[in-house]
Amino acid sequence: MAAPSEAPVTRQVSGHAAPAPVPSGPESWQPLAAAVAELPVLDASGRPVPFGELFRERRAIVVFVRHFLCYICKEYVEDLAKIPKSFLQEANVTLIVIGQSSYHHIEPFCKLTGYSHEIYVDPEREIYKRLGMKRGEEIASSGQSPHVKSNILSGSIRSLWRAVTGPLFDFQGDPAQQGGTLILGPGNNIHFIHHDRNRLDHKPINSVLQLVGVQHVDFTSRPSVIHV
Repeated sequence: MAAPSEAPVTRQVSGHAAPAPVPSGPESWQPLAAAVAELPVLDASGRPVPFGELFRERRAIVVFVRHFLCYICKEYVEDLAKIPKSFLQEANVTLIVIGQSSYHHIEPFCKLTGYSHEIYVDPEREIYKRLGMKRGEEIASSGQSPHVKSNILSGSIRSLWRAVTGPLFDFQGDPAQQGGTLILGPGNNIHFIHHDRNRLDHKPINSVLQLVGVQHVDFTSRPSVIHV
């Protein structure tokens, strides 16, 4: 008989209000069920890795994205890619993106977004389900995202073009699946969880970085032009 702790995690550890630093007291975390920690994710070569291994030794920001063809996910991950690795290392934090496509889509998605931190996929969406990630769009005002640059028309056209011109014509995941953001570890501890209610409901990246003591990142800055 399944233990109660194996039920999907549906409680929002920290809600939609402005985030505060992660508490350090005994109520600052809730356990991640061991059965969920043992579920596999796949790396870019298709190698299975137990989910819990990703954050066994240190804290991790884990971002579950909708699907790799979603232009909003693409632009959000492009901004995640701008977080310097040195900022994460100073805070002893790992940054992880998890998608729900075939692992074959990982490398092209990283090239497209410039993302070089850790990334895996959960193609059967088992971890999505067990963590209570939503399916379908909840009508809710999510405000203006600082990470979305395209409007719905131009973004959707680019997504469709990528689907048509890609080597595999698919949606690179379930289009109805929503994502979310967690702070996990060390060990099977959940310190923060945000379930996206719709495609625009992702947490602003600097709000999440603040929770784990990572330096603020200026996402409006442009790379310097180097004249040779």
